[in-house]
Amino acid sequence: MTDLLVDAIGLDPVASAPSVTSLGGVPVVTDLGRGDLFAAMRAGEIGSVHSWELVTAVDGPGTRMTTFVAGCPLRCLYCHNPDTMSGARGLPVRADDLLARIRRYRGVFRATGGGITLSGGEILQQPAFAARILRGAKDLAIHTAIDTSGFLGAAAGDELLADVDLVLLDLKSGDEETYERVTGRQLAPTLEFGRRLERLGIETWVRFVLVPGLTDDPANIARVADHAASMSQVTRVEILPFHQMGRDKWASLGMEYRLADTQPPTAESVEAARATFRSRGLTVY
Repeated sequence: MTDLLVDAIGLDPVASAPSVTSLGGVPVVTDLGRGDLFAAMRAGEIGSVHSWELVTAVDGPGTRMTTFVAGCPLRCLYCHNPDTMSGARGLPVRADDLLARIRRYRGVFRATGGGITLSGGEILQQPAFAARILRGAKDLAIHTAIDTSGFLGAAAGDELLADVDLVLLDLKSGDEETYERVTGRQLAPTLEFGRRLERLGIETWVRFVLVPGLTDDPANIARVADHAASMSQVTRVEILPFHQMGRDKWASLGMEYRLADTQPPTAESVEAARATFRSRGLTVY
């Protein structure tokens, strides 16, 4: 995990953005050198955070405060937040300061049945920071969720997962070849993480992005549906139609966007995919 933590820190965010002192009202750490910053991140006292926002009916039930951390080991071809792939594009934020902001929205969370969602990038690339935020939120009686590919599921200790009420599990493909084509990584760690969530009894929503010419082969969809149906803790499946909303971000970052000619799926193909999941007895959106 050391190499992943180094990537999460990336190039010293303080040095790259010295004039930034606040991230949406959450203070940015500006008083530590790289060595102290690394130590604080390893301890989970500080995280590399890209942004946060309040959303409704997205990223879990009710109104959510979704925090996006920077750094991800996957390189998904359709990623609509490529600016979160590198930890160098995050800013150092103390866990206590983020929790202070979370505390301000307790009334909203209670009124809407909402809570916090830790997303990315990949939140499990910074497990110590995630654990501190989740524990702090549970101390405040706030519902917690993590949005993850599951690829780094082994980095999440049982104590961390004990503070998670809901996992949004991004199941990007049902077969190894397509998964590697989509992400550059292997499928097996995600499937093992899903089985572990089942053993721990943690509610899971499966998310699947339908991309024409990439993930929409009926055999692949059927395998994803079979994986989801095999996990008893899965209470919901979300079929997310591919879109081009992240295309400009790839260009602005000087990154090659290989799906520039890919069109969004038709309404009929989206419904056909949903029908495949429903045929397994799954609740689908």
